[in-house]
Amino acid sequence: MTQDSPVSPWYRQPWFWFLLIFPTAAIIWCAFMITMAIKTENAMVTDDYSKEGKAINLELARDARATELGLSAHLDISDDQIAVALHAAAADLAYPYLILQVYHPTLEERDRTIQLSPVSESDFSGQLPRNMDGRWYLDLRGPDNDWRLKGELILPATNSLMLKAAGNHAG
Repeated sequence: MTQDSPVSPWYRQPWFWFLLIFPTAAIIWCAFMITMAIKTENAMVTDDYSKEGKAINLELARDARATELGLSAHLDISDDQIAVALHAAAADLAYPYLILQVYHPTLEERDRTIQLSPVSESDFSGQLPRNMDGRWYLDLRGPDNDWRLKGELILPATNSLMLKAAGNHAG
């Protein structure tokens, strides 16, 4: 540059805009991430860890009770109907209903609780919600909530499932 050539103002300098792009992008990205962190809730983190630990011990006691009773259940699924045949080695199965909790592995808002009505002394049936495709965790309990049977299901691929005490399951 010579003394005679005019100098353009700062806002017309290309290096200024080039250097300004990176801090501006960082500020915008930071504002976006802070907004997302504030507006979304992380359902997988709990605040009360001691309460969760006690609940885990209670769940293990329910598993032990199912083993003690020799419980097993056979689930048959067709369309949106579920049939459960409950078998026990050392218990009376005359329950007024059973509770089947269906958990989605990652989306808490898709979890469902289904009340199974008795068809006979050891057979129960209920209605599954629509759009239940994918992987699900099952938790079958009696009305007194003193035992549970657990399992895992992939819909629509799995049409039947055997739930056994102590968390053993086969599809």
